[in-house]
Amino acid sequence: MRSSSGRNSSGNNGGSRGGNSGGRGGNGGGRGNYRGAGNNRDDKQGGGGRPKKPRPEERRYDVGPGGTQDGPKSGRGASARGGAKGGPRRGQQSGGRTAPSRSREYETRAEERNRERYAGKKDVRLPKTFPGAEQEGERLQKVLARAGYGSRRACEELVDEARVEVNGEIVLEQGLRVDPEKDEIKVDGLTVATQSYQFFSLNKPAGVVSTMEDTEGRQCLGDYVTNRETRLFHVGRLDTETEGVILLTNHGELAHRLTHPKYGVKKVYLAHIVGPIPRDLGKQLKDGIQLEDGYARADHFRVVEQTGKNYLVEVTLHEGRKHIVRRMLAEAGFPVDKLVRVAFGPITLGDQKSGWLRRLSNTEVGMLMQEVDL
Repeated sequence: MRSSSGRNSSGNNGGSRGGNSGGRGGNGGGRGNYRGAGNNRDDKQGGGGRPKKPRPEERRYDVGPGGTQDGPKSGRGASARGGAKGGPRRGQQSGGRTAPSRSREYETRAEERNRERYAGKKDVRLPKTFPGAEQEGERLQKVLARAGYGSRRACEELVDEARVEVNGEIVLEQGLRVDPEKDEIKVDGLTVATQSYQFFSLNKPAGVVSTMEDTEGRQCLGDYVTNRETRLFHVGRLDTETEGVILLTNHGELAHRLTHPKYGVKKVYLAHIVGPIPRDLGKQLKDGIQLEDGYARADHFRVVEQTGKNYLVEVTLHEGRKHIVRRMLAEAGFPVDKLVRVAFGPITLGDQKSGWLRRLSNTEVGMLMQEVDL
């Protein structure tokens, strides 16, 4: 009996293992029977009214743009969004968080429609800041600012104060456009020099030749302006041994008028002579001194300083003949030891050191032009 029951139990165990093995094939119980039973349920559901639930390995993650039955178009990322844990549910896939991309053909058609829509419309022009801005030329305040009268806002205030005139008429409105090369612009009655013109004053040392170039290699005026972009020329001359103010510019008409006797631009000289001098020396110079090239007359004469027999005298005249001051005093019996020109019209030497070059201010240029009716 014991052996018989033992054989039966082993037979049962064998049958159970056999059933489990058969279950893996889809026919037995246990783990195999579960899969088999599940398959039977799927078959029954397929035959009924409810939709068949696919197996995990048969699920399709065709979520997002371009998805097909063969799988997602956008690869693993789209699969994760469609079926992975935490992704959107099937019912939410139609709501779509990401807008579908547009094809190139669609974008092309949209661009063509926009072109056709605006093809017949005129170009939109932005409003002008000031009336008359469409005209040629530059705004007046810009020209004044470039000439050195301050910022554009400060130049606008000059216009508001009626201190600016163009071609003889006072400007009362902002935004006027002018041509700096043709229009006459004045501030407080003084002509404004545009940027294209340059004006300099040089305190010429003794021994410097009053030419822009010297063939003999001597020091000349051109040595002081070699770094200038535009060509400058000197206004008048000074003797090689005479020091003082000499003007340099590229304004030809101004230079011509400053040196022409017709306009009578005065030059002031300080001369060192040895006395004693007679009281009527000034009268002799004003009445005229006979020189080899005609009479020469001084406009003004005065004694500035006396130290013993040494006199420092001031001579003012408007002529510009060669060595004229030296020749006049020598003819009167007082040779000049040292001569300095301290003023050329309204431009004075002041404290400008010997050999120094400085740019004239707008006011100084305006006074020069006023002196010769420019």
